Amino acid sequence: MNDDKHKRILILVGHPDPAEGRLGRALAQAYADSAHKAGHEVEIIDLAQFDVPLLRSAQEWQNAPVPSALAPVQAALMRCEHLVIVFPLWMGDMPAMLKAFIEQVARPGWAFPKGPGGPMGPKALKGRSARVVVTMGMPALVYRYFFRAHSVKALERNILGFIGFAPVRETLFGNVEGTSADTRAGWLATMAKLGARAQ
Repeated sequence: MNDDKHKRILILVGHPDPAEGRLGRALAQAYADSAHKAGHEVEIIDLAQFDVPLLRSAQEWQNAPVPSALAPVQAALMRCEHLVIVFPLWMGDMPAMLKAFIEQVARPGWAFPKGPGGPMGPKALKGRSARVVVTMGMPALVYRYFFRAHSVKALERNILGFIGFAPVRETLFGNVEGTSADTRAGWLATMAKLGARAQ
C-alpha cells in the first residue's frame, strides 16, 4: 500500500452509454483530475468500453472463467486502495450492465473463498475504502428518505461490504435534468474536493 497521504484510486464509470457528455463522466473526471493533482495514483475504468456477457446460472458464476477482457479489472481492484463507482439510477437501481459487470468480476475464489467458510471467509479486498456516486432524475432527498436509497444501500452492504470494502460512503446528485450550470459546477467542485482527499 502507499503512504498515508497518497493512495491508489480506481474509478469505475458505470454508465453503459459511451457518450462523452454524460454527467457521470464529468463527475468522475473532476474527481480524477483533482486526485491526480494532489499526488494520488488514479486509474479509470469505463464500463461502456466493455462487452459484458450475462451470467445465467450459479454454476457459471462459480466455475466458469472470468472473461479475458475483465481480468485486468480484477487486477486493478487488487491494486487500488480506494474505489469510486459512478453510475446513473435507472428504474431505481444501477444499470443492468453494471450489475452484470460486478457479477462477472466479483467471483467466488477471487473476491472470497470457494471452499470451507465460503462467503463468510476472508475477503480478498479487505482494507480498501469505497465511495458510491449516483446521479438521478428525482430529488436526492426523496430517494434517500422516502425510498430509503434501497439500491445504493444494497450495493454498499450486500456487494461492496460483502467482499471487504469498508468504509463505503455515498454521494447522491438529484434533479439532474433540471439543474442549472451553477449547480452542476458545484457538483464538480464537490467531486474535486473528494478527489483531493481520496475519499
